[in-house]
Amino acid sequence: MKNDSPKFLNPLVAIDQHENRLPHWQQDNATFFVTFRLGDSIPAAKLDMWGAARDAWLRLHPRPWSQEKELEYHRQFSRQIEDWLDAGEGSCLLRDPRFARIVGDALNHFEGSRCTQYCWVVMPNHVHALFSLIGERKLEELLHSWKSFTAHAINKLLMRKGELWEKDYYDRLIRDGEHYGNCVRYILDNPAKAKLRDGEFIFFKK
Repeated sequence: MKNDSPKFLNPLVAIDQHENRLPHWQQDNATFFVTFRLGDSIPAAKLDMWGAARDAWLRLHPRPWSQEKELEYHRQFSRQIEDWLDAGEGSCLLRDPRFARIVGDALNHFEGSRCTQYCWVVMPNHVHALFSLIGERKLEELLHSWKSFTAHAINKLLMRKGELWEKDYYDRLIRDGEHYGNCVRYILDNPAKAKLRDGEFIFFKK
C-alpha cells in the first residue's frame, strides 16, 4: 500500500535495530532521513579520529537510548560528518550534472512501489533523501539498489570499474512533524550552506 504522507516513529511498535559500522533503526512504513556519500568524500584520517571518539562515547552510553541521548549522538557525530561533506573534499563526481541526474533518476525509480519520496538533494560528494518505505521493504535493500545501479552507470560513463560509494550510510527515523520539517529545511538549505552555485547540485521536493 502506498504511503501518501510521512509516517512517524511509533513508540508502541518494535524497532528493528542492527549495526554494520553504523547503527541503523527501522520500522515498517517508517519515514527516514538518509545520507550516503562517495567513498573518497572524507579522508581516512578524519574518519579514524571520528570513529575513535564515537566508540568511546558509545561505551559510556549503551543502547537503548532515550530521545535526548539520540539527539546528543547526532549533535556530536552526525553534524561533524555533515560539515566535512559540505567542505567538498574528494573527487566530487556528482558536481557533473550527468552523474547527478543518474542518481536523481534512481532515487525516483521506485516511487510508489518501494518508497515515497518527499525531498532529496544530490550534492557534489553526497546525497540526502527524505522518504517513507512502503510495506515491509528493508532500508538496506533499497539503499543497495540505488548505490549498485548508480555506481554501475557512472563507472560505465567514466570507463572504469571499482567502488564508487562508501559502503555504509547514515539514517534517522523521523520522530514527528517537527523533525520532518527540520529535515526538509536542512535538505533545501544544504546547497547554500556548502556555497554551491546553480548547476552544482539537483534537488526534489514534493
